[in-house]
Amino acid sequence: MRRPSTTTRRTAATASAALALALGATACGGTTGPASGGELSGQTVTVAGVWTGSEQQNFKKVLDAFTEKTGAKTVFVPSGDNVSTFVGSKIEGGNAPDVVMVPQVGVLQQFAKEGWLLPLSEQTARSAGSTLAPVWRNYGTVDGAYYGLYFKAAHKSTVWYAPEAFAQAGVNEPKSYADMLKAGRTLADSGRPAFAIAGEDGWTLTDWFENIYLSQAGPEKYDQLAQHRIKWTDESVVRALTTLGDLFKDKQLVAGGAQTALGTDFPTSVAQVFGPEPKAGMVYEGDFVGGVAKDQFGRKLGTDAKFFPFPAVDGGKAPVVSGGDAAVVLKDGKNGKAGMKLVEYLSGSEAAEVWARAGGFLSPNKEVGIAAYGDEITRGTADSLIAAGDSIRFDMSDQAPAAFGGTKGAGEWKLLQDFLRDPSDPQGTAAKLEAEAAKAYGN
Repeated sequence: MRRPSTTTRRTAATASAALALALGATACGGTTGPASGGELSGQTVTVAGVWTGSEQQNFKKVLDAFTEKTGAKTVFVPSGDNVSTFVGSKIEGGNAPDVVMVPQVGVLQQFAKEGWLLPLSEQTARSAGSTLAPVWRNYGTVDGAYYGLYFKAAHKSTVWYAPEAFAQAGVNEPKSYADMLKAGRTLADSGRPAFAIAGEDGWTLTDWFENIYLSQAGPEKYDQLAQHRIKWTDESVVRALTTLGDLFKDKQLVAGGAQTALGTDFPTSVAQVFGPEPKAGMVYEGDFVGGVAKDQFGRKLGTDAKFFPFPAVDGGKAPVVSGGDAAVVLKDGKNGKAGMKLVEYLSGSEAAEVWARAGGFLSPNKEVGIAAYGDEITRGTADSLIAAGDSIRFDMSDQAPAAFGGTKGAGEWKLLQDFLRDPSDPQGTAAKLEAEAAKAYGN
């Protein structure tokens, strides 16, 4: 958004304001007018999503292309980070959007089980079956029905850095997690702390944990923890928290220390590396960091802003964690038929290529031409995402019930913020995580 979701599918900097605005208005975020003629001429499709800033503007280009193709007018409504709360209140108020871009698997599953969603059309299902790796189709399926088309993906195992900082410190791209921390301390010795950490946004902290956990514990354990089939007090969790805590408590590695990090949101963390007054050499987050560095700070990807894959931890395999936004159609929307047509459009490569050309976007659709991405850095991450196929593991917090993995100031987000503030007791944090998870999962 982590998100970001993400994420960024979950850019928390404007979430509260966006949510208040969205809840108080019938439609906001701008509209695109209908083309003359077209099968949906005279109809309106309302779409809700978490995107703000350049992400929202680029998605509106996709909606404009849909308008040009079908004649439908489109309205985008910003949902804020708490998509579950937003949609529930809109349904209760009789003003539900037609389509929602859902950034969390757990929320998608919740919507389906609440009976809020329409199964997607056969055309969308056929398209997804031929263009998406099975893992993406599975994440959009609940109890055998296909409800969520994954349109935007995030490669959440990328560490972005300022090449001039690496050159000044005389360090190279690290190949292991231990080497990354060593390089970070060398950066600090040269005058620039290692990592800008967006501790104000709890989802970024879950992403740190998930990459460490997937590499250390392996994909089988990762799947078990994501489904709460093992407890958060498991030794593998305590080990990952201990590893993360060693980073959090090192003032050479966390720019400004924990308190500064807890007051830093995601966009600011990118600014601390790529903005006009850099305060850190690296920022860990998904591929969408590149879009922010380019769009907001004029950095040239591959020259002024580079990344390396999140490195393997303690001899494990390098992790590949993903996120994504799925299009769902609400039963209570005023124009479900037109909403279904929009999702059918999103299932094809044409819609994805519109955003790919605009930048700040990856598609899980393997038919999207790699040339549609505007730079070599993005082409590389897109190619890596497709090549990973079913070996990708979806963001764990996004698979969890929203009360545990997707709510600001609660559950995993808050407990990892508390852990950043004081990482001295990994076992105690694991116990608190388990207590919250048990309540949310109910198993």
